Amino acid sequence: MANPEEEIIAIMKKAGIDLAVTLPCDRIKNLLPLVSENFSEIRLTREENGVGICAGAYLAGGKPMMLIQSTGLGNMINALESLNVICKIPLPVLASWRGVYGEGIEAQVPLGVHLPSILKGAGLEYTIIEDAENISLLEKVIRDAFENLRPHIALVSPKVWEASECCAWEISGMPKKPEVMERTCRFNLTVENLRPLMLRDDAICAVASQLDDEITVTNLGVPCKELYACKDRDLNFYMFGSMGLVSSIGLGLALRTERTVVVFDGDGSLLMNPNALLEIGKEAPKNLMIIGLDNGAYGSTGSQETCALRYIDLEILANACGIQNTAKVNSKEGLIEAFKKFRDMQELSFIHVILKPGNTKAPNIPLSPEEVTKRFKEALKTEMI
Repeated sequence: MANPEEEIIAIMKKAGIDLAVTLPCDRIKNLLPLVSENFSEIRLTREENGVGICAGAYLAGGKPMMLIQSTGLGNMINALESLNVICKIPLPVLASWRGVYGEGIEAQVPLGVHLPSILKGAGLEYTIIEDAENISLLEKVIRDAFENLRPHIALVSPKVWEASECCAWEISGMPKKPEVMERTCRFNLTVENLRPLMLRDDAICAVASQLDDEITVTNLGVPCKELYACKDRDLNFYMFGSMGLVSSIGLGLALRTERTVVVFDGDGSLLMNPNALLEIGKEAPKNLMIIGLDNGAYGSTGSQETCALRYIDLEILANACGIQNTAKVNSKEGLIEAFKKFRDMQELSFIHVILKPGNTKAPNIPLSPEEVTKRFKEALKTEMI
């Protein structure tokens, strides 16, 4: 009889999973090497990013799945609700369920014990897999997620692995005496002060004027309204929630399509979730361009000041995360020039746009999240890898 780890791999293959998005847990340490061997994998630095990456991959025709520790569900719930639920984007999640069975770490207990009640209260579908005899339930979890276009979480008890003889971690694990490895650091820095000349709407409309068959993903709130007013297209994906995940969605899309993916992100969003840039720098898709719209403010909530105004430079942050092709601009002409340059280069890039704070009175988007998702996914069907 196969070990439970091998059964899970077989179930994932049978279900057609083509991308595994993971973050480690000690209880599934023998499963994860098998996942790496059998599937395309993105290793996360924060679970919430996986929600965005998987959403982007699904929209571009993929069939992703997350494998994480259950503690990560605590920071995923809002993203699942305000992205997957309202847009009807499926996501099966295998969560190593900590804090309940044989738990030796006290800090795991409070969330773990209450997790089923929390998921039920949030209206999120979940299935408990208590032992190895019930692993087949994972097949139903995956099928339900994709058939009913919703998240479905498998809470997998540590009891599942108790009798396993799988030793994949020992075979492929870290050496007992880690080697001393050289590290390289490449950094581009141009010291200059740029006075803000444009509003965010000016920058969005400048880029929109250059769009052809590029895919766009736009940060939630007023930026979405402004792009809709400037140039609505079926290839525009407008966000209605899950702040901080717009670049993660762009990453998921860029890994599944040959088209250029243009992300309109903002300083508030990037600083809320800088981990997104880490994963982007590591995966380095050549067809991804991030437009960092930096007005030093949380524009959609009343223009409260962000740290980007005085304390941190987003271009340097992107560079430090491994994005080598960057530019800083403050005019329409400079933005269009940088956009054309990086689009022609077809390399991962980041344009830091210095802006004045302020919103236009763009009207609400007259489409529901589900309608936006359906037309966007339909528009991508002809260009799948």
